[in-house]
Amino acid sequence: MNQYGKISATARYLPDNIVTNDDLAQWMDTSDEWIQSRTGIKQRHIAKEENTSDLCTEVARKLLAKKQIDPASLDFIIVATMSPDYSSPSVACQVQGRIGAHGAMAFDLAAACAGFVYALATAENFIRTGLKCGIVIGGEKTSKLLDWEDRSTAVLFGDGAAGVLLEADDKPSIIRQVLRADGERSDSLVAGFRPTQTHYYQEESPAGLTMDGRGIWNFALNDVVKDLQAFTEEEPIDLYLFHQANRRIIEKMAKKLKEPIEKFPMNLANYGNTSAASIPILLDELVEEGKIQFDGTQKVVLTGYGGGLAWGNLLLEL
Repeated sequence: MNQYGKISATARYLPDNIVTNDDLAQWMDTSDEWIQSRTGIKQRHIAKEENTSDLCTEVARKLLAKKQIDPASLDFIIVATMSPDYSSPSVACQVQGRIGAHGAMAFDLAAACAGFVYALATAENFIRTGLKCGIVIGGEKTSKLLDWEDRSTAVLFGDGAAGVLLEADDKPSIIRQVLRADGERSDSLVAGFRPTQTHYYQEESPAGLTMDGRGIWNFALNDVVKDLQAFTEEEPIDLYLFHQANRRIIEKMAKKLKEPIEKFPMNLANYGNTSAASIPILLDELVEEGKIQFDGTQKVVLTGYGGGLAWGNLLLEL
């Protein structure tokens, strides 16, 4: 009998520390009105002592507690992130050790803001090949990558993590997927370090996070929307869970798709852009609010897009 990956639980974890737009305006040439009018963001959570692995570990513990799952029964842990604690070990391996999931393979997946979509598709394919149970998390501490004097990027991002428990079932949660990338435009969003050539050797210099805002805007409203139009195939969709980058982008994408804005829930006002964590944070909130009930009656599209450039769509039946 064929088996598929079914989402059986969701969870999120946000750092306690909240930084408002007014807080940023104390040391940066910006204002609450300037930020909100251009992005829709009012505040963001910023981790002080915690790192990405800490945020993701809390999500994993919550998922296990919700379903009373023995961590030793997990087959895999996949963490989507562009802000790991280290180059090695992976965040997923750190989580695996902390929760005692000794039988689980563990690895990170780097696809920036499309990371959770990529990771969930990968995990579902693992279950189709015979694995039984695993955790997929999107987690970021982007605050450590930012230049906090640069208002073009620092005002946009926040920290957080969220994820899902995926279990084998005879009915799939994911009924269609498409993943894409365009590395020719990779310089549109760069985080971390850039190589620089000296006379004798190549070294790395801090790049913080740099972004071609106009390029990302055009990418979202052209490439991503075009793929979405073909992906949904005029199928009736109940909810679109988009990467939470910018309110104006989501509003314009909804208009291009000729769908009412009510089908595009947004929470970026409270969290900012949390990269790979944004979609699962939104998903968990909607489950908590009862707007998604896992009764098999709703068709939900997850769309992630960003650095890489990478983007992807999943059609879920929840």
